[in-house]
This record gives sequence, structure tokens and C-alpha cells, in this order.
Amino acid sequence: MRRGLVIPLISLALLTLAIYHVARTSQEAPPLDPPQSPPRSPYAHRIAGLGLVEAATENISIGTHVPGIVGEVWVEVGQTVAAGDRLFRIDNRQVRADLQVREAALVAANAQLARLEQLPRPEELPASSARVREAAARLSDEVVRTARAEKLFERKALSEEELTSRRQMLQMAREQHTRSVADDDLLRSGAWEPDKVVARAAVARAESEVAQQKMELERLTVAAPVDGTVLQLNVRRGEYVQQGAGQALLVLGRIDPLHVRVNIDEEEITRFREESKTTAYLRGKGGEPFELKFVRVEPLVTPKRSLTGAPNERVDTRVLQVIYSVQAGGRRLFVGQQFDVFIEADDLYNSAGKSHIK
Repeated sequence: MRRGLVIPLISLALLTLAIYHVARTSQEAPPLDPPQSPPRSPYAHRIAGLGLVEAATENISIGTHVPGIVGEVWVEVGQTVAAGDRLFRIDNRQVRADLQVREAALVAANAQLARLEQLPRPEELPASSARVREAAARLSDEVVRTARAEKLFERKALSEEELTSRRQMLQMAREQHTRSVADDDLLRSGAWEPDKVVARAAVARAESEVAQQKMELERLTVAAPVDGTVLQLNVRRGEYVQQGAGQALLVLGRIDPLHVRVNIDEEEITRFREESKTTAYLRGKGGEPFELKFVRVEPLVTPKRSLTGAPNERVDTRVLQVIYSVQAGGRRLFVGQQFDVFIEADDLYNSAGKSHIK
């Protein structure tokens, strides 16, 4: 009899345990308070948008003019630089060597031009004058000798062959005198002008090659285009860098003040007014709001790229980008942080569905 009650009792106990377990697990969990209250719009009618903190100059991605091995890096992340300050330099040994070659060629071209422009040399003139006088003396002597030979020929004391030879000597003396005078005139006239033109052209070409090489040398040193702060540094000494790399070598921007770029969906554009009050909260957080001051509107409406992740968000839309300045008021802000932005809007539309805002 007792043995027959064991199995029903065990079954009843297991059934009771199952009922208790089902009842325990089917209870609704108490609602949990969020770790931080989400931001709420302070305006009855508002335009909500996602804002991204950026530098006042926008985030400038610095590249390199030429590829090569980085020789020097003169800045660090967070360092403030002025326009024209050196940031980093590509190895320039080969370019400096080429510059020295071209500078030497320029020196040679200038020397050649100076030599032509200084002709005649003063020390060459006395020797040229002496050659003219020598030729004149030889001509005078030959004139006398020929006259004497002609008299002897008339007296039958000199053969016709000897007279002809003497006359030829006189003609040679005359030609030598003429040549010496012409050489002296050529020497005193200086260099030929076309030769000077060629020499000047050689100097100009050498100067251009030196200037070109100096420009190549300058291009190896990357300088800051504006005053700003180094926001990101992705270049190290000894690394190979090239043009058009996927990642910016250095990001620079002026962060005083900071700007916020707000995306306004295209269906909300007609409700937007530049003078509207604008409030921002750090993304996903409530707390004390940030007041934004309108700076400008970028009038080109572009495809939406920054997404908030909201379930009702449209991703197949375009956005108008509005730039505001933000004063942190002692609170720390960094470039790249996101804001939930609320812009006070006028919700009055006419029957055509267009805003009355001008």
C-alpha cells in the first residue's frame, strides 16, 4: 500500500516545482531607469539634427607634394602652429645635390657672360697696337726695297724675276698690315653681340634651373597653411609616404572657437531660419545644454552620410549643412564629438505645403 503511494507523491512534488518555476519566470521584470536621461528639445516646434564638432577652419588634411621617406617631423599632436611653420620634411639629399650642380652651372654661365662683356681685355691692347706698328714698319721697309729694285731693274742690274719677287713681298707686307689693323679693330670692338645674347640666354636658363631646383627643395618641406592645432599625426620619421594616401598624414585646424556642422534633412529645410535659437546636447546625453551661434549655411545640399541610428531615420535623403560656433564655457570638447541639436522652428505652412518663411 505504501509502495503504491511513492510514485504519485513524487509526481505531485515535481508538478508543484514546475508550476512554481513557471510562475516565477513569467513575472514581468520591473522597468529600469536609463543610466542618463536622453536630451529633450526645449522648443515646442523644433528641427532636430545631428551635429559634428569640427575646427573653425574645418579639419584640414595635410598631404605631401612628392612621395618619399620622411626625414624630419617637427610637430606633435596638440601642438599649436602658425601659418608657414614647418610640419615635416621628405628626405632631400638628392635634391640638394642636384641644386649644387645647377648652382655651379650658373656660376660658369655668369663667368662666360662677364668675360664677353669685359672684352677687350686692357692688357691685350698694347700688344695689338704693337703688331699694327710692326706691320706698318715692315710695309714701309718693303716699299723702299721695291722702289730700289725697280731702279736697279731699269739699269739692267736686277733680273725681272727678282723684281717680281720683291713686288710680291711688298704685297704680302700690305696684306699683313691690313690684317693687323683689322684684328686690332676687332679686338677693340669687344665681343660680338650675338655671342652676348647666347651667353645671356645660357645664364637665364641656368637661373631657371636653379630656381626650379630650389622650388623642388621647398616642396619637400610641408608647412602649415593656416594658424591652428595639430589634431592628428599619422607620419613618423623613416616612414614612406605618398600622394593620395587613404589616410591623412596630418590633420590641422583652428579650434578656438570650435564649430558644429549640423545636418538638416531636406524635408525640414523650409522650416529653418538662420536667426532661430539653437541648443545642443552631447550625443545621447542630457545635462546642461550648449548654446550655438549661427555662422553660415553651406548652400549645397548633399547626400546624407552621418547617421544617428534612430529607427525612424531616413537614410535615402539629402541634407543642408549649417555651421554654428559653440562656446564650451569651461567644459571640454573635442573635434569629432557629436551633438544632438535642436533648432527652434516655425510650424506654420500655407495650403500649398510651403513655409511662409522668406
